[in-house]
Amino acid sequence: MRFHVVTLFPNSFPGPLADSVIGRGMDDGVFSVCTHDLREYGEGRHRIVDDAPFGGGPGMVLKAGPLASAIDSAKVETGQRKESTRTPVILLDPRGRRFDQSISDELASHPELILVCGHYEGVDERVREMLVTDEISIGDFVLTGGELAAMVLIDAVARRLGGVLGSEESGRRDSFAEGLLQYPQYTRPATFDGSQVPEILVSGDHAKVAEWRRRRSLEETLARRSDLIDRAEISEREQEWLAEARRAERDPRP
Repeated sequence: MRFHVVTLFPNSFPGPLADSVIGRGMDDGVFSVCTHDLREYGEGRHRIVDDAPFGGGPGMVLKAGPLASAIDSAKVETGQRKESTRTPVILLDPRGRRFDQSISDELASHPELILVCGHYEGVDERVREMLVTDEISIGDFVLTGGELAAMVLIDAVARRLGGVLGSEESGRRDSFAEGLLQYPQYTRPATFDGSQVPEILVSGDHAKVAEWRRRRSLEETLARRSDLIDRAEISEREQEWLAEARRAERDPRP
């Protein structure tokens, strides 16, 4: 898979993407990151890429011309004609749909993505209307530019590609992989500062361990992200576990 990133700061990449399992996936050729320096498509001798907004107001706006040229260049590298929209062109922008695991899985099905990093007061609206096929926000907060958001998206999507993680099972057990938060994890030593690992985890009974993990996953999600519960697939027995957890929340006395 190839990620094409249209950016004012190509030296920001690969950045943290070069480390850990994601970096190994890139080294192994599972995916690659290609940057397209927006400044190279700037206008005039000074390579201008921004201008003051029509109607007045603070800040600057990224110009349509340089952005369109950079996006078209990325499309050419994907082997498409300029007018083709088969490869998603994603603007990282606060107005976009909120990024989550389901979107990560959706994007991982594409062989190539074009990511456009916004800056300043935003991009000329005509770019959004004519060239962008999707808009994604990584949260309700403001970043200086879209580069960090692009890295978050690339990391999350790359994890879904076969061959990136050391074990495919790791991806299936990630938080949000099944719409829930992950269960608590423990490792050696079994006792730390007087605190003992739950006995079930050292029992050797794999069926009971799996049940404990699922139940704790539901309880963690109920306590921390109850909004996820309504969207998850939950069995009748698991509904009973949740009912018990809710009763315990109302009456925490032992």
